[in-house]
Amino acid sequence: MQRPVRFVVEADGGSRGNPGPAGYGAVVLDPATGETLAERAEYIGVATNNVAEYKGLIAGLEAARALAPDAAVLVRMDSKLVVEQMSGRWKIKHPDMKPLAAEAARILPRAQVTYEWIPREQNKHADRLANEAMDAGKRGKPWEPSDSSAVFDRGAARAVATPPAGPPGDAAAGAAAVRAALASGAAARAGSPTASVVADTLFTESLPGRSAGEDGPAGTPVIEPCLDSDTPATPAAEAPATGPATGAATAGAGAATGTTTGSATATATGTATATAGSPGWGPDMGTPATFVLLRHGETALTPQKRFSGSGGSDPELSAAGRRQAAAVAEALAARGTVQTVISSPLRRCRETAQAVADRLGLRVTVEEGLREVDFGAWEGLTFAEVRERFPDDLQAWLDSPRAAPTGGGESFTAATRRISATRDRLLAAHAGRTVLLVTHVTPVKILVRLALGAPPEALFRMELSAASLSAVAYYADGNASVRLLNDTSHLR
Repeated sequence: MQRPVRFVVEADGGSRGNPGPAGYGAVVLDPATGETLAERAEYIGVATNNVAEYKGLIAGLEAARALAPDAAVLVRMDSKLVVEQMSGRWKIKHPDMKPLAAEAARILPRAQVTYEWIPREQNKHADRLANEAMDAGKRGKPWEPSDSSAVFDRGAARAVATPPAGPPGDAAAGAAAVRAALASGAAARAGSPTASVVADTLFTESLPGRSAGEDGPAGTPVIEPCLDSDTPATPAAEAPATGPATGAATAGAGAATGTTTGSATATATGTATATAGSPGWGPDMGTPATFVLLRHGETALTPQKRFSGSGGSDPELSAAGRRQAAAVAEALAARGTVQTVISSPLRRCRETAQAVADRLGLRVTVEEGLREVDFGAWEGLTFAEVRERFPDDLQAWLDSPRAAPTGGGESFTAATRRISATRDRLLAAHAGRTVLLVTHVTPVKILVRLALGAPPEALFRMELSAASLSAVAYYADGNASVRLLNDTSHLR
């Protein structure tokens, strides 16, 4: 069978005045090798930034269509507006944007195009093209490909430290690995299979219907969860085995968390452990940023296994929860590796975080993005009560991460976008450091799932006990290593 054609399109636009003299740039890349297949740039006269960005998108899609009209295309832009509008999540209200968005949508069938937001520093190639077009326009001349130096920004744009928060949900694990492959084209040219393997993973995960933040494959069985105080956990029969941890990855987790037993461990590189630069298999990537993930201690709702998110009563720790917080504080103090303590804004997390911070001599920083999902009308109810009162809504929620709880709750897809963005922001601020994130079941599970490149249904197949520790290390090439999961040895 012939392999499908795949392209990455990066596009940008700018205006010196907004509105003012404006131009756009777009580049079509081979996702396996990073080779530039086509460049487009043009000065468009006086326009706004958004108009220029849309013009860049249109030019990039047209260039991809000219190369292969049946290609699967991943569009990467630093314009949140364009990405969200073209993905269908934001309405297009501005009269200047509507015809441009419609024009872009007509170029290729929607099923062939996926959109991902990236930070501006990762879009340097297209940004340089846009600026070259504006410079040419200022001189009264058209942009000429022979005059372009944008290609020299390509390596810097691909060598990213952390995966971005890419809508919808998260294709970031695969995308990060592709960017690592793009930055190491020499390996691909030498015959390494890594780049093409990673590119395959990116496109199968990110095309509609297969996104890591959307529905899984049709017919995927969903495990009916057993509820805890925050979000469903897997029944005991489905829970990952725990026991003495072994291997270098676990030793690293012990250094980070003060524990080496009672944990399940795994290593992930976004898509495949053979990816160039993955921990243990490639060059030394330096000290990773390590997120030690602490689920808060028990509240009165925990033993009753009731939904307790960010839209409910915001309960405090129970007496048992306070004892758990003290125990985990002692375990982390024994190692002394935690350098920063960051907490969800909800009371149970802030109380747990404060107990640890007081023991470590640190202060607590509150991060809104670490909050639990809002369970809407399900807040305070057990799983059985929700099934009795809202059976159709519950079934939809179990079947699709895009479905939200009754009454305006937050879907897992929306939560994944929020938590991915929080992860990226914290990684940028704490590179090479060990950071304790005190949060809830859903954020911990999402961070672990994304690090493993696992499908959405994996959220129902992880057990997370109150006051348990997990850990993920993030390397400079965008790869991640899950070093600890649901460790409760400090509570015994």
